[in-house]
Amino acid sequence: MSAPLPPDLPVPPGPATLTTDPWTDLRRHTQARIALGRCGVSVPTAELLRFGLAHAQARDAVQLALDADALCEALHAEGWSSLRTASAAPDRATYLLRPDLGRRLAAPQVQALRTRRPAADPELLIVIGDGLSSLAIARQALPLLRAIRASAPEGEAAIGRAEAPIVVATQARVALGDMIGEALGARMVAVLIGERPGLSSPDSLGLYLTREPRTGRTDAERNCISNIRPEGLSHERAAYKFWWHVLQARAQQATGVALKDMSDTQPLPGLGAPRPA
Repeated sequence: MSAPLPPDLPVPPGPATLTTDPWTDLRRHTQARIALGRCGVSVPTAELLRFGLAHAQARDAVQLALDADALCEALHAEGWSSLRTASAAPDRATYLLRPDLGRRLAAPQVQALRTRRPAADPELLIVIGDGLSSLAIARQALPLLRAIRASAPEGEAAIGRAEAPIVVATQARVALGDMIGEALGARMVAVLIGERPGLSSPDSLGLYLTREPRTGRTDAERNCISNIRPEGLSHERAAYKFWWHVLQARAQQATGVALKDMSDTQPLPGLGAPRPA
């Protein structure tokens, strides 16, 4: 017979039970990781598995290459003209290690774009860049462009026509739009780009608007509309904000810190009232 445990030793605990979090009901309103509950002193297994899946999806979104050919075909099918270009980063691995290369064009790409510069400088140029989530481009770019076209004020329907094609750029950072806009003579450039994935948002799209794009522009000279996706800022709401900023940028001759986002409280003539989120 084994000897009894000395009285000063702790008794081994029994099986841990799952303890729910009192904030559980709030999870209906957000994808943020709140009210996970606990099992003993640990995260419940189901939540650990969900975290692993979200982390894998975020990694995949960064690594996955954009199917630029398919995107251009989809643009053409909906009546938009497109033009391809690429940053100076030769591949995805270099792009991730050298952000500076993603912000500029290689010399041959600059020359190729200059040969396509239209006779009349485009008033507004749209650039679609893969950024850090090609998944965001695949899921959000076309729906956003449709919303932009559907809500365009009178006289703004020329986006994506032959004289101002939509430029599809691979291995792109936001500032690449400055060089593209400068090469094509655009007065304003809007860059639609995949944002850095979060653990609940691997497909979030950002839109950056810059007036008089040129090499050397800083982030302080552009406006950003972020988190464009059905679970964040809707395509229709983002399109409204986009046109509000375009019209105000023309009126104030500025983008960036000089142009404050008052789109929720100051509707503009010809644009209508703010759309619901």
